[in-house]
Amino acid sequence: QSRFVDSGGGVVQPGGSLRLSCVASGFALDHYAIRWFRQAPGKEREAVSCISLNGFRTFYEAAVKGRFTISRDNAKNTVYLQMNNLKPEDTAVYYCTTQSRGCTNPPAQNEIRGQGTQVIVSA
Repeated sequence: QSRFVDSGGGVVQPGGSLRLSCVASGFALDHYAIRWFRQAPGKEREAVSCISLNGFRTFYEAAVKGRFTISRDNAKNTVYLQMNNLKPEDTAVYYCTTQSRGCTNPPAQNEIRGQGTQVIVSA
């Protein structure tokens, strides 16, 4: 069964850092661009960042640019999201998905996604 396992979330104070991991299982990660999404309670999901299948191109939403860094290690079937200078508004469940059409196109209907990892930024 193809799936992601997301991990690395937790509770952190404003200004702190976390590194999220997204490990692919049952499929070849290097066949896909990968996008991180987040969803806060009562809000629509929000795209956060995307990385091309070879890692050469990265994309960030304005709210996280300069603070978050996406990377991938295809040999380890893992994508990372390094989050620095966290703010309370970053509080959400974060999860990764495949982007079978690449980072610059909308996702397909049957993308593989992780179960999510909770990030709470609070003093």
